[in-house]
Amino acid sequence: MSHCKNSRIVVLKLGGSVLSNQESYGHAARFLVRRLHQCSRERLLVVVSAQYGHTEELEILARSVTDLPSRRTLDLLWPIGEIRSVALLALHLEALGIAVVGLNAHETGLRFGESVTGDHQLKPLATDLQQAFVESSIVVVPGFFATQDGMLVSLGRGGSDLSAVVLADELDADGCELIKDVGGYFDRDPNADGNALHLPNVSYKRALAMAEAGCDLVQPQALETARRSSLRLVIRSFDDHASSSVVSEDGNG
Repeated sequence: MSHCKNSRIVVLKLGGSVLSNQESYGHAARFLVRRLHQCSRERLLVVVSAQYGHTEELEILARSVTDLPSRRTLDLLWPIGEIRSVALLALHLEALGIAVVGLNAHETGLRFGESVTGDHQLKPLATDLQQAFVESSIVVVPGFFATQDGMLVSLGRGGSDLSAVVLADELDADGCELIKDVGGYFDRDPNADGNALHLPNVSYKRALAMAEAGCDLVQPQALETARRSSLRLVIRSFDDHASSSVVSEDGNG
């Protein structure tokens, strides 16, 4: 699925649904190595979520101490999951002989800054990421978090999708692929209906309408941000031969 160009960055987001256990990190690492072999000039920025269920486990831990943990304190606890994912994936890549750079949540450069209208918008500072690519063709970063006034703040359910979209736009990436446990969009839940029709091309408008109707495949804020930036998204699984969906303005790929 890769389009090989000279030294182009592709952003790949690996969600908790595909990082479900210890073995899945090895599977993800082998997928990334195959991707590099397909195009040695491609550089991969890999945005990872916490392992499936880990964020919920941490919240349960917090609520075992107090029924009303503050959001600020949860935002101190939750990053453990994402940082663990960065480290585990980097370790598996190192075991395969790949030089990889793993960054922490502060080093991604994602921050909330005040816009001219007075609201707070998510903005990137890509300097650290560009430097990291001097050292390696694969850079792994945690999703789901940004900084605000020097503190980490979480980006809501599905926030790693938003991390990937904002970073892909800032880096002028050649692509932004959200790796899920399904091969893209369907006209209805394929887990509930075996006759669900796969949708190879979806407009931002339709994807947002599906999100409003309860489809949580991609975070709505990530879709809105991609739409404003005219960033084409690919929703896919690890399987290069499986179906995938392209989300774009007109839904024509």
